[in-house]
Amino acid sequence: MKAVWIIDDDRSIRWVLEKSLARASIEFKSFTTADDALRALAKEQPQVVVSDIRMPGSSGLDFLQALHQRYPLIPVIIMTAYSDLESAVSAFQGGAFEYLPKPFDINHAVELIRRALEQSRHKSAEVGEVEVAAEILGHAPAMQEVFRAIGKLSNSLATVLINGESGTGKELVAHALHRHSARADQPFIAINTAAIPKDLLESELFGHERGAFTGAAATRRGRFEQAEGGTLFLDEIGDMPPELQTRLLRVLSDGNYYRVGGHQPIKANVRIITATHQNLEERVKLGLFREDLFHRLNVIRLRLPPLRERREDIPLLAKYFLQKSAQELVSEQKQFSEATLTHLGAQDFPGNVRQLENLCHWLTVMTPSQVIEITDLPPEWRDNVTASVMPGDWSFALANQVAQALQRGEEGIMENFAPLFERTLILQALHHTNGRRIEAAILLGIGRNTLTRKIQELGLDEPEA
Repeated sequence: MKAVWIIDDDRSIRWVLEKSLARASIEFKSFTTADDALRALAKEQPQVVVSDIRMPGSSGLDFLQALHQRYPLIPVIIMTAYSDLESAVSAFQGGAFEYLPKPFDINHAVELIRRALEQSRHKSAEVGEVEVAAEILGHAPAMQEVFRAIGKLSNSLATVLINGESGTGKELVAHALHRHSARADQPFIAINTAAIPKDLLESELFGHERGAFTGAAATRRGRFEQAEGGTLFLDEIGDMPPELQTRLLRVLSDGNYYRVGGHQPIKANVRIITATHQNLEERVKLGLFREDLFHRLNVIRLRLPPLRERREDIPLLAKYFLQKSAQELVSEQKQFSEATLTHLGAQDFPGNVRQLENLCHWLTVMTPSQVIEITDLPPEWRDNVTASVMPGDWSFALANQVAQALQRGEEGIMENFAPLFERTLILQALHHTNGRRIEAAILLGIGRNTLTRKIQELGLDEPEA
């Protein structure tokens, strides 16, 4: 593990921290100025930083800004005199891990450093996982099934049909199937059959000969030729016109096709992967999709779950997209507060992963502070804060909060959370009845005296109506 960096021009502060960290078997490195630490940052990185604000030369503020531009996930504990605390909070809102007012209790300081180390290890593990599996992310069981299928198909060139709602990442899965196949070094060509006008789609797929139609001034290779030896991904296959379904079936049956206006057959050596958000079986019954083509395409079927069925993946995806947006926009890396992640995790996201990515892109551009709170979300996302934790989703939000408390090493969790639970129930009931306790007690299923006692115990002091 990397060292804890101590940055302070006060020798006595450095000495106290060094001795305490040594006793706690925590590796450390000390600097007398922020400039020294900045120079060291070019060669190595700390696990955690404990820094004073005011020092000769560059300030602790300067160092924090430089550090977070390069390594936004490294926790920084700011040491400050009490009179500087207000300015520190204002300057570092969301930037610092914690504040340590001087003079401080050394045991408290070491405990704070331990917590920062734990967060740093946790965040480092998260980032490592994101970088390894950035093509498709997910811990949910349904996504693990997709990952297993991609692994099993790595030695196969079978035709694959991907089912999933719009925005679930069907093209990403198609890319992954190609990258993990024997054709990985050959072309991957994608075409959205629903996005191309019907009269142009045939030429787009199979190419055309010069003079085949008005405007065909030169011979043009189609997507099948471009994908030769590799993979052709046909997105929204359910919208393919009937006449083109017939031509595609012929290619899959005998392996040959013709350019538009051509007379020489061209041999197709292409793996076909298709995707649709529609129910192809239903379209077959309605006569909108050829049954024989459906069976040709439906050799291996993968179903991508919508985001509402894999809510546990939302925080991981949100952090990744925020990181990705910052890199693409060459912008400061922002972070979500735990409350915001909990709130997002309770949303339905009808546009699925693509909608979450677009939201993160918007937040990267529009959020002024480094830490994104619920109030920073667009109005359509923040107006339903209460609704986001109502029945159906409230247990997810509660589980998330309890998990965070456990990770922080908190004790007495039942004692802490039970009053919050009761408080919420009582306040909502009283709000619903405009403060009428008898009605609220009936709705809650408790006696009026019990309700009055709990109001007093919880310090609600709701006026009787």
